[in-house]
Amino acid sequence: MAGGITDTGEPYSAFVGLVYMFNLIVGTGALTMPKAFATAGWVVSLALISFLGFMSYMTTTFVIEAMAAANAQLRWKRREQEEVIDSDSSSEYSDDDIMGRGRSEPETKPILSVQRSGAGDHFDILERVEMGQMASMFFNKVGVNMFYICIIVYLYGDLAIYAAAVPISLMEVACGNHSCSAGSVKYNDTDPCWGPVTRKDAYRVFLSVFTLLLGPFTFFNAQKTKYLQILTSLMRWIAFTMMIILALIRISKGTSEIHPPVASLSGVPNLFGVCVYSFMCQHSLPSLVTPISDKKRVGTLVLADYVLILGFYVLLSFTAIFCFDSSLLHDMYTLNFTDNCSVLDIPVLRYFLGLFPVFTISTNFPIIAVTLRNNWKTLFHRDGGTYPWVVDRVVFPLITLVPPVVVAFCTHNLESLVGITGSYAGTGIQYIVPAFLVLYARRHLEPVMGRDAVNKHQSPFRHTFWVWFVLLWATFCLMFVTANIILTDTKK
Repeated sequence: MAGGITDTGEPYSAFVGLVYMFNLIVGTGALTMPKAFATAGWVVSLALISFLGFMSYMTTTFVIEAMAAANAQLRWKRREQEEVIDSDSSSEYSDDDIMGRGRSEPETKPILSVQRSGAGDHFDILERVEMGQMASMFFNKVGVNMFYICIIVYLYGDLAIYAAAVPISLMEVACGNHSCSAGSVKYNDTDPCWGPVTRKDAYRVFLSVFTLLLGPFTFFNAQKTKYLQILTSLMRWIAFTMMIILALIRISKGTSEIHPPVASLSGVPNLFGVCVYSFMCQHSLPSLVTPISDKKRVGTLVLADYVLILGFYVLLSFTAIFCFDSSLLHDMYTLNFTDNCSVLDIPVLRYFLGLFPVFTISTNFPIIAVTLRNNWKTLFHRDGGTYPWVVDRVVFPLITLVPPVVVAFCTHNLESLVGITGSYAGTGIQYIVPAFLVLYARRHLEPVMGRDAVNKHQSPFRHTFWVWFVLLWATFCLMFVTANIILTDTKK
């Protein structure tokens, strides 16, 4: 995520790229969306998620344009170096002439004048340039550090969400709330689970086990295998399909007399954070887009993906809020099916839905932890320097693992965790970073590529107005969410 230029990996078709992007975006955030919809009201939620989906699509096109610009700059620099080597080996000028020419020509000679033939190929996305490397290419030192701080905060939020989601699911299943009357009961943390052990105690026991089992992976390198990815994706889609169909069946039978609120502005700030988190993919676009073999349709691919994902989120959330009473919706939507026999009366399937987040999230936790650890290393990296063994193998893994686990010990309010992560770090990664990347990429390449150069992966929102619109929107959102948190705390 924060690395530099890497190989593109095995190429795949545009359709496979669409599936990968869909799987990347639709994750844990989708499971917290139904409750956020119910809290904000269905009309407000529909309007806000549609607008936020549009904004996320816009910044996705910004990142793809910046990727193409980064590829063009790398080719220009490589060609410039080749020319210097050729001139050094064959030039008849004096050393002073060579030095003088080597200093001046690259600054004033556009790449299109160097090699007109194949000019359309400069913006091909052939090398995978991660967001951290693009930040290094187009931002100054302060901008690069701000990028890494933003991505680190986001990954901490990600890990805290994962660290809380797994113990919550295990607690709900283990505490035995599977009687057919349990669906109408709202449980408290102080309710008993096993004898004198309360539900909160059980949650913390499971969190401790989760940390002991998966925490050690932070000290090593972990990679998600192809077959593990296929398995988790398959489980995810079986679970999502089951939940939508079961909710539709109950609604169609007329046994669910539910009337969710139309609008409730108090739930908007949290819904904003959940939606931003649920549309997040910008940080992984280089890994997704670069291996696509035919990138002519990449713009259509991204648009189709966002339309499908928006439709899926709306379908999942609407079936949820019209099937279950809003006051009984869990932070983790799957848990509504484990304690309600009127929706699902097959014990095996109820256990499957209750435990499915445990398997899918557990496979992602080590990957995110290793990514966060590597971002910390990159942030403090000094050219030519290496870290002492203790710092590299102990300190960095510990500062990666401890904070999210502590947060998960203090709270298991998933909706708030997702909302805060999306509202702050998510706003930075999804709005602010892509907007500045495309803005500075355009400014950076214009004197090099010439004004006539056309980036074939240019965003449809090519006017500078859209960049500033995104930045103003992000600023407004941060101010609105912060003000709401302050006012809410003041009322308490």
